[in-house]
Amino acid sequence: MDAHRSTNTKASMRSADVVMVPERLGAMHQNRISFVRTMIRKMAQQQWQVTQHEWQLCPQGFGHVIYKLVTPHHVYHLVVFCDHIADDERNDRVIAEKWDVTFALLQGDVDVALLERLRANVPLQEAGRNPNTVLVLARANKSVRVFEHIVSHLATGVQPDPAALAEVGYILRTTAVYGNGKFGIADFKLLENNPDFNQSFSAQMCAVYLLREFSLDWVNYLAKQQGGAQAIALHRELQRYLGIGNATGLGMAPYLINHPCIVDQWMTTREAALAEVLACPTELAKYAYLQALLQKAILHLTQVVTINEHQQLLNNVAESELKRLDNELEALITSCDTWQQVVESSLHMSMEAQEILLTCLMELYPERVDAYQEQMNCDETLSLPSGKQVQDLITTLEQHYRWAIDTDFNQTENSYWFWYRSQDKEEPRLGVRGEEAGEERELPLDIGRQVYRLYQALSVQPPTQSLAEFLVLQPQFRAIARRVWTLGNKAMGDIQMNVLHQASLPMHLLRCKLAVFGATKFDPRSDRWVRVTFFQGAPLLDELSTPSFQEQWLFPLLPSQDELKASCHSNQQQYGGKG
Repeated sequence: MDAHRSTNTKASMRSADVVMVPERLGAMHQNRISFVRTMIRKMAQQQWQVTQHEWQLCPQGFGHVIYKLVTPHHVYHLVVFCDHIADDERNDRVIAEKWDVTFALLQGDVDVALLERLRANVPLQEAGRNPNTVLVLARANKSVRVFEHIVSHLATGVQPDPAALAEVGYILRTTAVYGNGKFGIADFKLLENNPDFNQSFSAQMCAVYLLREFSLDWVNYLAKQQGGAQAIALHRELQRYLGIGNATGLGMAPYLINHPCIVDQWMTTREAALAEVLACPTELAKYAYLQALLQKAILHLTQVVTINEHQQLLNNVAESELKRLDNELEALITSCDTWQQVVESSLHMSMEAQEILLTCLMELYPERVDAYQEQMNCDETLSLPSGKQVQDLITTLEQHYRWAIDTDFNQTENSYWFWYRSQDKEEPRLGVRGEEAGEERELPLDIGRQVYRLYQALSVQPPTQSLAEFLVLQPQFRAIARRVWTLGNKAMGDIQMNVLHQASLPMHLLRCKLAVFGATKFDPRSDRWVRVTFFQGAPLLDELSTPSFQEQWLFPLLPSQDELKASCHSNQQQYGGKG
């Protein structure tokens, strides 16, 4: 192996002009350092123990349940409240006031007094007052169709129809998962030195994973309540196939724009890990595994159900391209010296297919990629060093912000949208400039336009003028100047997207963040919100402790009939019912 090429990652990283364009961000997939993957790996490696601590549900499934989580360092509890709500109260929007399930992950023990306090506040979500030992506050609704289908079938001793499960992929769907000090719960500062959850969003991912376990326990419990001795448990393969759903809308897009250093860190870390992989010499010994991964991805694409015609077309194109790649793969590996060359020979494929190939390649070298999993946090400070001149900032803009300074914001289509936050719903919204009300309350998400205006203002100044003097005279540019200097000197920098453009798709931003989290099964419901699944195909809790544990849940697949038949015996043994 060429040691120099494999360790000299900085020189071989893809450029920001390739990585940070919206269309590529909108084609990203889960990879080994996505947050859900990192969390599962950590739980398995450190042998985290999860037990059902309390199960206080009535025969109809309402009440509370507590799971106890023990790590090598601390004890936590997931407290889940299940309430009856009417069908018309079940709402995925942030404005909803009631949910089928509300839950909290908190550090420490739960005594009677604390449980009652949680019972009075967790179901209220934003309106509640929770102790700061609560790390995560969240809620979820049932997929009513899947929930009732599973319970009714299991209660009569029949396994549910796998095709019905494939259409949705989950039993519960979260509509908000709060952490980091929201609504008075624990701030991330309290977790920075906590070895269990010191990585961004790790506590939230853990809470969602435990909720998945609850959703499976819940349907098995209700089936037993309804069917008695006739009831059977859900096939383990079907349990593993089901994840937790999530509905995400425009609210996620402002996060990416308002936290540019975090986005840069996420993308730079992924690119550094990828660069290590691509610098490795090709090995025919890796052919069989890579081929299996690509074939799994192809089958996964065929099983994704989406109502979005554009996404369906993208999936179909990627499926065809990956099949051709599969046919040529062995010869391609033989003819290329490095994986970088394999990737370069595949650039004719769609971005969706290219990103799937990159994700599969990262699976080949876990020892290289996993080393980056704890490099996702960063300092978010935006700064501008002293002693700089106008020309210094102009040079930075011309080198890293061409996408913005070459845009003519006097053209109507380049300033078509304005973003605002609705007063009554408290949700980010898009309005058409000059046609819809609310423009006077426009959110400052127009980074491209601010950069353009800064560049125009700098261009008429003496190049040797100090930046400090310029910003004293024109203080309206201070914030954007700090941003472009900071991000312009980072590897990946800002997302290269004018979010005001008439054709801009917020979906690209949503997809990027969800892929970093580790979502799968992207199902855009419009240009502005998407349904995904988390932990679909992930190992079940009791599988994490097996010595032979291996991560094999990239691109989750519906279990085959043979796999389902093979598990009948174990189900019969467990419940004594019919398989």
